[in-house]
Amino acid sequence: MKDMINGAQFAEMVLCAYEALESNKQAINELNVFPVPDGDTGTNMTLTVSTAATEIRKLNNAELSVVADKAASAMLRGARGNSGVILSLLFRGIAKGLKGKSEAAAPELAAAMRDGVDAAYKAVMKPAEGTILTVSRLATDAAVKCAKSGGSIELMLELALNAGRDALEKTVEQNPVLARAGVVDAGGKGYIAILEAFLGSLQGKVVSGSVVATVSDDDFDDHADFSEFSSEEITFAYDTVYIVRKLQPEVSLDPLRAYLESIGDSLVISEDDEVFKVHVHTNIPGDALTESQKYGTLETAKIENMRTQHDELVESKKAAEDAEPAVAAPEKPVGFVAVCAGDGLAQVFRDFGCDQIVTGGQTMNPSTEDILRAIERTPAETVFVFPNNKNIIMAAEQCIPLATRRVIVVPTKTVPQGITAMLNLDTYASVEQIAETFEEVIQTVHTAQVTYAARDSEFDGHSIKAGEYLGLMDGALLGSWSSAETLNSELCKTFSNYTPEYITIYYGSDVTEDDSQALYNAVSEAFPDVEVALVNGGQPVYYFMISVE
Repeated sequence: MKDMINGAQFAEMVLCAYEALESNKQAINELNVFPVPDGDTGTNMTLTVSTAATEIRKLNNAELSVVADKAASAMLRGARGNSGVILSLLFRGIAKGLKGKSEAAAPELAAAMRDGVDAAYKAVMKPAEGTILTVSRLATDAAVKCAKSGGSIELMLELALNAGRDALEKTVEQNPVLARAGVVDAGGKGYIAILEAFLGSLQGKVVSGSVVATVSDDDFDDHADFSEFSSEEITFAYDTVYIVRKLQPEVSLDPLRAYLESIGDSLVISEDDEVFKVHVHTNIPGDALTESQKYGTLETAKIENMRTQHDELVESKKAAEDAEPAVAAPEKPVGFVAVCAGDGLAQVFRDFGCDQIVTGGQTMNPSTEDILRAIERTPAETVFVFPNNKNIIMAAEQCIPLATRRVIVVPTKTVPQGITAMLNLDTYASVEQIAETFEEVIQTVHTAQVTYAARDSEFDGHSIKAGEYLGLMDGALLGSWSSAETLNSELCKTFSNYTPEYITIYYGSDVTEDDSQALYNAVSEAFPDVEVALVNGGQPVYYFMISVE
């Protein structure tokens, strides 16, 4: 049995762990129910460790401490979701424990694992048992006990794995949410996959680049029943993850922890000397970002609506249960499919006669299969598809030869173009006439989009600062501004170039009523003879989408 590990061996262990997660991610995804369905745990853990694998492959015979530090630093920045952030903390503790070491025996590695568990528990404001925290803690307890008795690293990992498996089986009893779904904890199962890969690597049973066996089966169902849960049970809707570069290395984040805990739950903050990463569930993600920028410069941010994710998971489960894909019999000459994100935008399309909505857009492009499924569920002889994003047009066009009915893809590059097309629908016209009208009217629509700058940059002659409002017009950068007042003024100046007759403002999920009303007032005052409308689009990513016609 092995008594020591060096940098090369630890690097191989991490690479094997990544491949184990990659092999098992879908099985882990199907377990994800706690604390709310906020994404795919298996995917999040896999992507988190993949960042470490990428950095490790660049190293050449590096010392153990260097490998551990590189892995931890990469995972901190690449951590996705609650489970990914906790996993990065476990590895950050290991790196701390192995600092300055070229080799490690069982006592050093066990102590480093203990540092990781301590870091994870410290970072989670309200640690919940029956999670990856429980599984990692009990596995580490067994590792420490074995190391103190003089066991080898191989034996230590074997006993840790056995203890972790026992802990995983008991997670279904420790948490009522898991009990309702009848599954073990997804993050805990991912952690077991990592331990299995670590042990298999040391024993020579697993080599990176080979096919990794799936995680051992347990006595519980391997699919969570999401239909047992209602999206209304999700108290805090937005899964919010972001990275902030610190103003000062030694800054205390305790006040920030207290504030974020007051506006949400599932809070995890991980940090090193340069940056800190936040994961929180909240209904006001914009406030979380604003408060956090008091401690440094925002580098990246990702916000997802968990209620929408929950509904999509329930819908996908129902679809998967059908032996054959749902194919609606044609009941009318024409039907319509639109791609968009945001409950408000989806309702606008439905109100104008759209049959099917495919959730997606910027940062989350749907697949050809997603669009094809919606086409086939549309009870029409000819189906018009509005991609509403230039990156989705090609995927939509792939459906044309695959569908059982005629498909016409209208090359809409923005949601406002798709809405305008539906507004001009003449139900008595022929299919060819409808298609021609759609092609003509979308050319009359100019679209402004307002989001935020994720990082400092120089682009097209503009100096952009992280956190500023970022304005685009028909895809071209207008500029960035630090105040909403300046943003509103600059947008109005730009709109005057188009002599508009109609301006429609669709405001997003992260915009307050005051801010949306302020923009509406500014536009109305600047264009007193123009019909201006304000609509709650509910879209993510973009604070505003504005149609100028």
